[in-house]
Formats: sequence, structure tokens, C-alpha cells
Amino acid sequence: MTPPDPLAPLDLAFWNIESPDHPMHLGALGVFEAASATAGAHAADLLAARAPAVPGLRMRIRDTWQPGPGLWGPLSFGGATREPAPRFDPLDHVRLHAPAADFHARAGRLMERPLERDRPPWEAHVLPGADDGRFAVLFKFHHALADGLRALTLAAGILDPLDLPAPRPRPAGPARRLLPEVRTLPGRLRDTLSDVGRALDIGAAAALSTLDMRSSPALTAESSGTRRIAGVAVDLDDVHHVRKTTGGTVNDVLIAVVAGALRRWLDERGDGSEGVAPRALIPVSTRRPRTATPRGNRLSGYLTQLPVGDPDPLSRLGTVRAAMDRNKDAGPGRGAGAVALLADHVPALGHRLGGPLVSGAARLWFDLLVTSVPLPSLGLRLGGHPLTEVYPLAPLARGHSLAVAVSTYRGRVHYGLVADAQAVPDLDLLARALAAEVETLLTACRP
Repeated sequence: MTPPDPLAPLDLAFWNIESPDHPMHLGALGVFEAASATAGAHAADLLAARAPAVPGLRMRIRDTWQPGPGLWGPLSFGGATREPAPRFDPLDHVRLHAPAADFHARAGRLMERPLERDRPPWEAHVLPGADDGRFAVLFKFHHALADGLRALTLAAGILDPLDLPAPRPRPAGPARRLLPEVRTLPGRLRDTLSDVGRALDIGAAAALSTLDMRSSPALTAESSGTRRIAGVAVDLDDVHHVRKTTGGTVNDVLIAVVAGALRRWLDERGDGSEGVAPRALIPVSTRRPRTATPRGNRLSGYLTQLPVGDPDPLSRLGTVRAAMDRNKDAGPGRGAGAVALLADHVPALGHRLGGPLVSGAARLWFDLLVTSVPLPSLGLRLGGHPLTEVYPLAPLARGHSLAVAVSTYRGRVHYGLVADAQAVPDLDLLARALAAEVETLLTACRP
């Protein structure tokens, strides 16, 4: 049997800041071609049949109340572990729904619902299409169970097998010792002191970042707990054309597209974009080695002000590129965007007691999330039906109205938008504004 796996500090934070109105699950809405009216039902049967064979899908999260070893000693009381569920019924997790004319509208309502915390925290919802030509699958994973990359791995485990080359064998590492060697202790102490200094630096930078607030009320409205999602796909070749013309990276262009779309959207809805420069958190994975303990999520991030108020599309892109270059030069371990790393310096009991308080602090730190989720370039299938679209969906923090996730798949860039349904009833307008902004950049790049 798989032994219990203690949650990493950031996973424990995600587990404890969740509330019924603010679930901390991420998701992905995949759209598949369908060859028959029964394709959706067949897909649901396949997902349920394959799920028991994927060990990660059988893992639940269980609160623990015994002290553990490590830096915090007795203060590790109140942690949690991933461990195999004593009972696992895939029909609790895979659900077939009635045909849907609008996949995004149906998926938005499903994203509102928290995952069951007493069983493995994931779900797959199969949505047959009203026209029988397509069906969709909404995957939901709690962020404490899996980050974007890990969630992709778990979902791929119940899709059709990929014909991949066998991985190269890894060289055997040195045997792990039960106790650290005495001669390594000075170095470990030096590293600990360095980590404390870095934590103080991050905390100070985060406090200073709250002093320069030029956001829009549309992005930081009071949370209602409702959800709406939308998605749009744009041509990756168009994005590459802009990048080659202006310099920088594809990611710079994708972030600048968000800035331009927000400007267009705010102006169209009558809120006005003049002087608006919301702070976007751009997550950066600082993934631990496979042998690290505890395993799990470890994220940093870059905090970047989006030049929404700038009317010039190329100037907006230049501002984003310069800001991202500064962030990369400083590295992901410092600055206001690295606040998530502070989770490592909080004992387990602190996460449990402080989670409800911390959950409301995100709106003071950043205004919206803009995250990138990697996807394989190989075509994915379910029951032989090809995946044609995939929209990543990020968690929406308390006090935030909008989160943006981006994935590139099969020559298309897919923007997945998650919003508070009451604060942003016109999310489809923002999705269309993203596509329009790509066209605006293309026009600006032409001689």
C-alpha cells in the first residue's frame, strides 16, 4: 500500500484557505470530436473504468493531528497527508450529464461546486453536445492534490494511451541517510539563515506593492461565490509573428494580449481604462526534485503591472516585455510575486488557524491571476475521439473577479477565463476582446 505523503506547505495552505464559496480547485474543459450520439456516454464509461488504475486518483487528503519531525517540531501538529482512500468508487467522480448546447455555461456552474473533501478531491464531468458532433469533459482537481502539470498527468492517465518512446533509465542516486552528516550542519544552518533573510525580503516587497494600486473595481469586486467561464482560441502562428516582429517571448505577447483585452473590455462596459494598471500575478513553478520531501506544489511568481491605460498596443507590449525582463533578472525567489514561497516558513498549525484570514488577503497583493499551463504537443484522444480544444481554468481567489489561464495545444493558444458570475456577467465580451487584441497587434506589426 502507498504510504501517507505529507502535504507540502503550499498544498496545506491551499487546503486550508478553501471555503464553500471559494473552492480552490483548478480545472480544464476539453472539447472532443464525436463520431456518434453515444460518444459522450462511451467516454464516461471509459473514464470510470480507467480511473482505478491511476494511483494518484485514489488519493484522498486527510487531516492529521500528531506532531511530526522537522524544523517546526511540535508545531507541525495540524498538518495533512495524501493517502489512499479506504473506499474508491469511480462513479463518485465521473458523471455523465444531459446534452449541453453551451459547454462553457454548463461548466461554469459545475466549477462553483466544491469538491468532496472526504474522498479523493477530483471530478470528471462529461457533457454530450446538443448537435452530436462534439462532447466535452470538464476535469476538476483540488490544488492541494495537483498543480497544473500534475493534474495534466493524472488526466492523461485516463485518456487514451499515448504511443511514446520508453523513458531512459535514471542513474541510481546515493543512498539516503537517516540522519544528516555532522559536517553538513554548518551549511544547512547557513542555508536556513539565508532562507529567513529571503522571506523577510519577500514580505517587505509584498507590503510595498500594495502602496501602488491602480486597479479597476471590475477586477476586485466582492465575491459572490458564483462562477462563469469563457474561452477563446487564437492562432499560435499569429502570436509568433508578433513576437518575431517586436522581440521578447511568446509569453510576453500573451500577457500583453490580456492587457489590451482588459482595456477594450473596460471601455466597452463603460468602466473606463484611463490610468488603470492592475497587478497581475504570473505564477512560476519551482518544482522540487522527485526525491524531495515533502513532495507537492512549490510556486513562486512575478508581480507585473499591466499597462491597461496605455492606448498604444506596441507600447503596451514593450512595457510588459521590460517588466518581465526585470522579473527574470531578479529571479523567482525574490520580490512581491514570491509570496507563495512564504508558505514554507509557516508551521502546519499556522496554516490551519490562519487559512481563513489569509484567504482574504490576496486582493491586497494582486488584482488578477494570469497563468500558463503546459500541454503536450501530441494529439490527445478519448475513446478514439480527438481532443480539439482545451481551456485551462484557474482557481479564483476571494475578493477577485477574474483569473486567466493560457495553454498552447496543436497550433492554437487557448485562453480559459474564470470569473465571479455576478461581478462579471459579460465575460464573453472579454473573451472576444482577447481575439480582437491579437488582430490589433498583428495590424500594428504590419509595415
